[in-house]
Amino acid sequence: MSFDGSAIKALLDGAVSKGALHGVSALVVDRNGPVFHHAAGEASANTMFRNASMTKAVATTAALQLVEQGLLGLDATVESILPEFGRLQVLDGFDGDKPRLRPPASKATVRQLMTHTGGFGYFFLDEKLLRYHEVTGEPNVLSGFRRSLSVPLANDPGTVWAYGVNTDWLGLVVEKLSGKTLAAYLQEHVYGPLGMTDSTFTPNSEQRARLLRVMQRQADGSLAPSPLDLPATSEWDAAGHGSYGTVQDYGRFVQAWLNDGKGILKPETVQLALQNHLGQAKLPELLKSTVPVLSNDVPTPPFPQGWGLGFHLALVDLPGMRSAGTGDWAGVFNTYYWIDRSKGIGGVLMTQVLPFFDLPVVETLIGFEMAVYQQVGAALPAA
Repeated sequence: MSFDGSAIKALLDGAVSKGALHGVSALVVDRNGPVFHHAAGEASANTMFRNASMTKAVATTAALQLVEQGLLGLDATVESILPEFGRLQVLDGFDGDKPRLRPPASKATVRQLMTHTGGFGYFFLDEKLLRYHEVTGEPNVLSGFRRSLSVPLANDPGTVWAYGVNTDWLGLVVEKLSGKTLAAYLQEHVYGPLGMTDSTFTPNSEQRARLLRVMQRQADGSLAPSPLDLPATSEWDAAGHGSYGTVQDYGRFVQAWLNDGKGILKPETVQLALQNHLGQAKLPELLKSTVPVLSNDVPTPPFPQGWGLGFHLALVDLPGMRSAGTGDWAGVFNTYYWIDRSKGIGGVLMTQVLPFFDLPVVETLIGFEMAVYQQVGAALPAA
């Protein structure tokens, strides 16, 4: 594909020059590899980024490999693999400052972990869980302490879509069944085969030196260094948020998914994963933030969408943008990707800004995607 990226370069350079972003990197891939890359501001060609929740799709891919091998069933209960999971209770509310807990009405399944219907939440998106941490002093999932995964469920499994630590537990499933740490498993079965040479849960000093610093959006719209970061060490390989890497590395992962899973999955697994698996659970109209320094409120876009095995899905074509069936997600430091198998194109845009869903970044992301599809449209032969 011949790809003129001049409009995207101008967009990214402009976002930096007007002070909206301190550093940003964008990559476009088709089934054959990268067709465009540009980094601006403090980001350069080999800058490292905190992938945060973009880790989830990679960890889910590992679990899907185990499904292909017959080692893992999508509808197996999580506690049948990890007995400690069976001890988790649902947080119903509080009697004064005492958490009110009860057993879940049903047992969470592996599929529910992949679709965020396993009953979990995140403290920064759930008032009950935020209060639970406040009254008990238990560490939250961004602390690096493994016991943070044992906080109660926020809902009964299968009842609602709620964003939370589902994928962290899925990573523990992968570790239990493979007999390896998640980092070692991914190195052997995803990072290695795809040439994702900078992807890691434990950046070395050279990689840390390439890590873009985190900036915090201020009330006046300017950026200042953020006091918030991922912990320097973690007691587990956090499948929900713990990996680091370059834009190019993540582009190799996107390319594999565009390419029917080439190198990591079978085509039928890719097709299965990018179908809507939500069932009766509905996506909320708004993800309401309880910790504004970490995330803004995130409105659900006004078009039909669903959730596959590890990915948010657009269920309709968006004019001038992605196609129906496109998988996507993001990370809390304002990193984003999409995988459009219908048009054979994917994009990755990364910066390191808090809070999540930062308006200047979102505007840049939308401009990036629209510029990509103007090029894709120009490159496609007329029907």
